[in-house]
Amino acid sequence: MSNPPGTRTIKRCAVVGGGIIGIAVARELASKLPGAHITVYEKEDRLAAHQTGHNSGVVHAGLYYEPGGLKARLCRRGVELLQEFCATKDLPYEACGKLVIAQTPEESKRLDTIFARATANGVPGVRMLRAGQIPEVEPNAVGLSALHSPETAIVDYAAITEALADDVRASGGTIRLGQEVTSLEQQGRGVVVSTQDGREHYDLVVACAGLQSDRLAKAAGEPATPRIVPFFGQYFLLGHEARDQVRGLIYPVPDPKHPFLGVHLTKRIDGEMMLGPNAFISFGRESYAWKDVKVRDILNYALFPGFWNFARQNVPSAVREFQTVVSKQKFIREAVRFVPSLEGASIIPGTRGVRAQAMNGDGSLVDDFVIARRRDAVLVRNAPSPGATSSMAIAEYIVEQALQD
Repeated sequence: MSNPPGTRTIKRCAVVGGGIIGIAVARELASKLPGAHITVYEKEDRLAAHQTGHNSGVVHAGLYYEPGGLKARLCRRGVELLQEFCATKDLPYEACGKLVIAQTPEESKRLDTIFARATANGVPGVRMLRAGQIPEVEPNAVGLSALHSPETAIVDYAAITEALADDVRASGGTIRLGQEVTSLEQQGRGVVVSTQDGREHYDLVVACAGLQSDRLAKAAGEPATPRIVPFFGQYFLLGHEARDQVRGLIYPVPDPKHPFLGVHLTKRIDGEMMLGPNAFISFGRESYAWKDVKVRDILNYALFPGFWNFARQNVPSAVREFQTVVSKQKFIREAVRFVPSLEGASIIPGTRGVRAQAMNGDGSLVDDFVIARRRDAVLVRNAPSPGATSSMAIAEYIVEQALQD
């Protein structure tokens, strides 16, 4: 095999994690290293089992991120790559558009700042709307002002992951399901990957372990922080009698006093209309029901000083989120602020996701992508939203960095 100029010889690569980022990395490695053998380890019996398969399906346009930062750059590149990939594979990609609606003068000022960032990031077609212009985009929505992003889109990330995996297999790669990686051990050259079935040596390993990323990083000799603290997000589905009240996506203006966005309305690629998600501490990193309690995971954050620092700093947010946890009516009221015609609409429980929230010891949340290099291993320690949107661009970035001497 021939490696790209200026890179070291790599014949065997492993990727840990079968979410969209892990599979995108495996595909990128296969593309950049023709002849190398790529192996993906996924502990579940299917791909996209966790964050990838439990998110909103939104392709974020890059409205909020600091211009020039890693998130902004990789988000915009990721959108381009996703559009091209979905077109090539005949996968659904719908640019349904998004409104970020301000309800107060203070929110309007913050929205102006978001508009400036979106413009600097090159988000196509983005524009500000006055109150009277909002119904031109969303006939039933109300607000003081709004930012319109017509190119914000929706997709099926699980289907995209499977299509990426088809390319990995077609290139000769192997995807091992039901294979949990327990440790990564750096050798003089290369890394040994350990599972319950044994140990194998690879020239390069990339870990994209999502909800377990800090544990795997620690097992590889990296610092224990940032720590993953799991927050669940519950979605509800609007009843069929009401889902046509909204055409696309309707979001609130982010409030710097709250670490999480709050309830919003999201069209799904199958035509359903979702409300949510809220954000509240989860009883397990991979717990998708109330009865699914993981004591190990609870102790992991309960004994972490950073979590209690975060909790002390965010009591009002916890109260707001808890209200939406215990009351479906509160969920609906949040949506009615933007679409009054939803008053009295029926809702049913939808999917629940668990967010891999990276947290520092002082309780601050890690906002940007965090990708650590440890000789022959690359560890994705934080890939929050827009991680799925940026997945193929993150893969380009990781592989470019990993192949350098």
